[in-house]
This record gives sequence, structure tokens and C-alpha cells, in this order.
Amino acid sequence: MNKYPKYEYPKPIPVKNRKWPDCQLKKAPVWCSVDLRDGNQALPIPMTPERKLKYFKMLVEIGFKEIEVGFPSASQDDFDFTRKLITENHVPKGVRISVLTQARKHLIDRTVESLAGVKEAIIHCYVAASDLHGHIVFDKNRDDVMKMSVEGTKMISKGIEKAGLKNIAYEFSPEEFTDTDIDFAVKVCEAVKEAWGKSAKQDFILNLPATVERRPPYQYADMIEYFIGKYRYMDETTISVHAHNDQGCAVASTDMSLLAGAERVEGTLFGHGERTGNVDIVTLALNIHSRGIKTNLNFSDMNSIVKVVEAASGIPVHQRHPYAGELVFTAFSGSHQDAIRKGLNSRKKAEEFFHLGWKVPYLHIDPADIGRKYERLIRINSQSGKGGAVFILEQDFGFRPPKEMHPEIGDAVQAYADKKKKEITSDELFEVFKKNFIDIKGPYGLDGFHIISEENAGETVRAKISVTINGTKCEIEGEGNGPVSATVHALKTRKDVIGFIINDFSEQSMGQTADATAVAYVSVKRNSDGKIFYGVGIHSNIEQAALRAVFAALNKAASN
Repeated sequence: MNKYPKYEYPKPIPVKNRKWPDCQLKKAPVWCSVDLRDGNQALPIPMTPERKLKYFKMLVEIGFKEIEVGFPSASQDDFDFTRKLITENHVPKGVRISVLTQARKHLIDRTVESLAGVKEAIIHCYVAASDLHGHIVFDKNRDDVMKMSVEGTKMISKGIEKAGLKNIAYEFSPEEFTDTDIDFAVKVCEAVKEAWGKSAKQDFILNLPATVERRPPYQYADMIEYFIGKYRYMDETTISVHAHNDQGCAVASTDMSLLAGAERVEGTLFGHGERTGNVDIVTLALNIHSRGIKTNLNFSDMNSIVKVVEAASGIPVHQRHPYAGELVFTAFSGSHQDAIRKGLNSRKKAEEFFHLGWKVPYLHIDPADIGRKYERLIRINSQSGKGGAVFILEQDFGFRPPKEMHPEIGDAVQAYADKKKKEITSDELFEVFKKNFIDIKGPYGLDGFHIISEENAGETVRAKISVTINGTKCEIEGEGNGPVSATVHALKTRKDVIGFIINDFSEQSMGQTADATAVAYVSVKRNSDGKIFYGVGIHSNIEQAALRAVFAALNKAASN
């Protein structure tokens, strides 16, 4: 039972002086979506024709120029859908649809029949080339595989000619390429090319798939580099890769294979496909985008793309799925929130320092690139800190509290979140802010303010202030270099007011018009213990806003 080990490390590929690790990607590959074939056949409930057509149109809008639309010889639905695309002129100029077939005559004939009237297309033929498939699945040796590949190619060529089809490219896949003897794979592909004859580079495609992921990503790249180094017809051939995700490495494998010389990528949006799926083109393409390379794909409305894919497939996109998940640009951690807030507020400084248009902590791309909004970046729960709370106040409500006030805001919000024991909304956060800094109940109330006189060109102000102290209404007078200092002077004449000094004062305007709202932030230091308390005032008049902030802070100091 234990004569052989259950698993072994995959044997290295004999690449001499491998070059791909030192390469740098210069341009995006040709993208081919296989959502409507590979992705669709993996769904528990395949797409209806209506959903498939909507999906096809979305792929065109995204920018795919090659789309594999089905396996016409395998099902009537796929045949009918292919015909629908062609006869109803749903395929725009410059877009090539691709159809899949095995290398058997009756399947090839049916496939060619499905393309009648097409303006340009790709016929994609596959033959399992690995010894595992040959010996275990089909009971065939390598000579049989070679014969099937060459004869299938010739049948397709003759079928196209007989049907009078023009502008038909040919794609051949040695299925299970990464589990196939690499030198045998080269021999098969060269024989297929010779059977097909001369071609433009874009019209003869060799797709070298990791049908089942058994190797580490770097070995896939090694196989691509080795293949390209041995294969003799590169001037007339496009090398394509098609990675499955059995070990969760499809994106890495494909990324590395592009460095090794692959020129075309087959995959699906969000990685839908058989077993653990195909390479996720969304993730791969946006990774390339984040490196400053134009991808030729448009994911600027990611939310809409997610909705179409979820509706068509019945599979929800995970909240933490790269780029597309609802929470991927959301931070709950307080330290992350604070860093994001500071990064967004210091974009110009970062640009000058790094000589880049985008460099923000914890955000490797600008969420706006894919139609996401900043206000969704930071959400608040009991793990959140002052940075996140302040960010929401800034982004959603326009408040810019001074830095010294941030810890106090964070404490108030965290106390509320701890009590609620779940995420709180921005409106709830604002209510916490109002309760703790604006609408503060206490022994002191401001009822009115009136300037009695101004001296020295307004440098000295004498004012009468109507107040309520411990429930008793009274009028007090004071003077200073402005309304705030005059009010503070008046309050200090009262023995029934706690001892305090103004510690800090700042103000802002919310809005650009003449009726913009003024906001004042005031901190007072309590004489008895030196503790500092913040208050916030809001009013159309900045002086009134400042006075309200003083009384809010004073009430807080008297009540805590």
C-alpha cells in the first residue's frame, strides 16, 4: 500500500540561464475572456441565453477583443447562442468570438457550421497531451496523441475552406500542458503548426494551459520560457496561457508566465471556472494597472460589473475579493484608518516626495479608478480609532477638528461602538459627535450677547452677556480684545463658574457661499486639575459659533 510516496515535489524544468525573473512587463497581453464557456460550464445552473447575451455585451464594453462564447458541438444551447451572436449582429467589428472543439470530425463539422456568416473568429481545438490523460483516461500513447492533434488540425483547416469562412484564426491547446513532458509538448505543437501552414502571428495561437495546478508558479514560467526557446515558429505564433487555480496561485503563475514571454491570457472575471476556477482577469489586469501599464480593459464601474456577474452566475463576490469585494477599500483598524486619512489629506506632499501621482498608505490603487468612493473606505466599529472617526467627520459632514481633539473624539466613538457591539453608521457617528461636543447639557447657558462699546479702533470690546447659571438667568459684563475674550472675562467675575482658561481656539467655514456655516473648536483647561475639555459651536456667524463652543466646553468641564 505504501510502495510509492503519495506526493512528490514537481521536477524542475531544465531551463538554462533562465531570463524571466529579471524581465519587466512592458505592455498588457491580449486578453481572452472564457467566462461564457469555461466559466459557464462550471456553474451549477448554467446561464440562460438572455443572461449570457447581457454578459457578452458587458465583456465587449469592458474592452475584450477575444471572447470564447461556447462549445457549439457539445450542446444545443451553445450552438444556438453562437448563431444568435452572428445572425443578430451582436459581435462588433474588431472583436473575435472563439468556439471550442475536440479533435473529432463530427464535432469539428458542427463547430464550423455554428460559425456560418461570422466576420472573424477563432476555432479552438484541444487534445489532452499528458501521459496521465493518455494512459489513464484515453488509453492512448504519445504517437496517438500526435496523430490526433495533427489530423484534427487538418480537418479544421479543410472544414473552414469547405464552408467558405474567412478570417478564421486557429488556436490549439495541448491540454494538461504543465503535466506533459515539455519536449513532447514542443514536438506536438510544431507538428500542429506545420499541419496548419503559414499564418500571421495573431492568427495562430498556441494555448499552453495549467489545466490542473500541480506546480509552483515559477515552474509554469520556466515551462513557458523553455517552450519558447525550443519552439521554431514564434514569428507566426501567439503564445497564450490558461491557468486554473487549484492551488490558489493562478494569478501569480500567469503574472510570471508573462515575464517568460506569454503574449495572451485566457481567464474569467473573478476567476469563475471548473473546480477552484480560472485565473481572475480582474485581479491580474488591475495588478498590471497598479504598475503603471495600460491594460486596455475598463473596470471603472466595478460595482455594475459585480452585479451582472453575480446575477448571471448565481455566485456572490466575496467581500474581501481583490478590487471587487465590498470591503477591500475599507479599514476598520484604527491605525489603518488614521494612516489612510493622513495619506489622503497629504496627497500633494506624497506626490512631491515619491514623484508619483498616487502613493497612499494601505491603498495600492486609487479606489476611484474602479468607481469606488472615498466615503466607503473607512467604516467604524469597536476596533476603529480616532483616525477613522475623524475621517468620516471630514468626508461625510465637512468638519475638520484640530489634531489635539482627535483622541477625545476617538474615545467617544469607541465607547459607543463598544456598547453597540457592531458597526456604526456615519449618521450614528455624527450623533455621537453632537452629543459629546456640541449639544452639551450643563450648568451654563448662553442666552444673548451684545457689544456695549469698542475702543482703540475695535481692539478693545466691552460686552454684555445674558447667561443662565445653575438655572438662574443673569447678565454679566466683560471686556477683551474680541467677543470670546470679553465673554471669558465676564464669566471669570462669577464665583459660581468653575475656574478655567481658554487653552486653544480654531475655526473653519463649511461651504463656499455667503451663507456658509461657521464652525468653532474651543478647548478649556480646568484650573483645579489642568484637564482639557473640547467644545464645538456651529452658527452662521463665526462669533456666535465661537461663543457656543466656549459654553459647550465649559459645560463639559463642569460636568466631568
